[in-house]
Amino acid sequence: MAELQEFIDDRPDAREVRKALAVKLVYQGYKYEEIQTILDVSLGSITSWKQAYKEYGIEGLRLNHKGRKSYLSNEQREEVLGWLQTKNTWELGELEYKLAFEYDVIYESKRSYYDLFDAAGISWKKTTSLNPKADPEAVCGKKKQIETLLASNTEEIEAGRLRVLLIDECHLLWGDLTGYVWGKTDQEIGVGIVNERNKQTYYGAVDYLSGKLLLKAYNAGNSDHTIDYLGYLLDQSPNQRLLLLWDGASYHRSHLVQNFLGEINQGLSQEEWRIHCVRFAPNCPSQNPIEDIWLQAKTWVRRFCALIPTFSHLKWMFEWFLRNTTFDFLSLQMYGVFSEIKY
Repeated sequence: MAELQEFIDDRPDAREVRKALAVKLVYQGYKYEEIQTILDVSLGSITSWKQAYKEYGIEGLRLNHKGRKSYLSNEQREEVLGWLQTKNTWELGELEYKLAFEYDVIYESKRSYYDLFDAAGISWKKTTSLNPKADPEAVCGKKKQIETLLASNTEEIEAGRLRVLLIDECHLLWGDLTGYVWGKTDQEIGVGIVNERNKQTYYGAVDYLSGKLLLKAYNAGNSDHTIDYLGYLLDQSPNQRLLLLWDGASYHRSHLVQNFLGEINQGLSQEEWRIHCVRFAPNCPSQNPIEDIWLQAKTWVRRFCALIPTFSHLKWMFEWFLRNTTFDFLSLQMYGVFSEIKY
């Protein structure tokens, strides 16, 4: 016991100190489960450290002990795989620390750590944005409401008397151009961008029946531009009533827009309204498939990132893609409201 305490007092490496503390607590009569809680180590590690001390003495607790294995035993590997199931996301450093600290294992190749991740069903993947304020029940309820609304108006929609449009705004930045190209491995590929924050705002509405996008550019998203765009949609839809599906942006709900809608629909029953607006559930933009359309357009222009010299050229190519692509909704099942976009 005295030599263990002396070793603990003299060792600057926290990994060696933890091993010595674990062994000392074993000899003091602590249960393995208690030591596991106190030191946050596995039961297997406590057993192996005790055995190393029993066989080699203090030398068995040193990191440079020549009896140290550079691999995990089958039992230790299963422990690590079980530990990797305790969280959804990991940093490589966490696994490296775990193996070095508890098992005295430091792999020369990163591939060995990647193999452990793979065995645990963990892969390298891109994160997606998720609004924690989104309410799944509200989204489900809104989905049913819109499904019912579309189903009850099928005849009007197919006859062309009621035009269903999905509306959203997109802000295109010059910095959105950066992407991947093939180039020499040892050379950085530069793309000339004078001001990454140069911005163009677009209002877009996808026709549910035809799949065509009605696009108009503005310098910002606000109430005045929203009203102007609604007027544009009316001009593009002679002799048709409009059912608009959009989000709850503040300028969609503003008094100016509500007054405009009131004037347009004044004196008409709800069934005869020229514009009927339905909002998606809040905090969940994935309900509107036009979000994927914007992404498709940005992904397309990034293919030519090394060939686009100015922001004006970028805007032209972005608009060209949107105006010359047809998006098919009729064959899709709805998630949120619709599922994936196909074109």
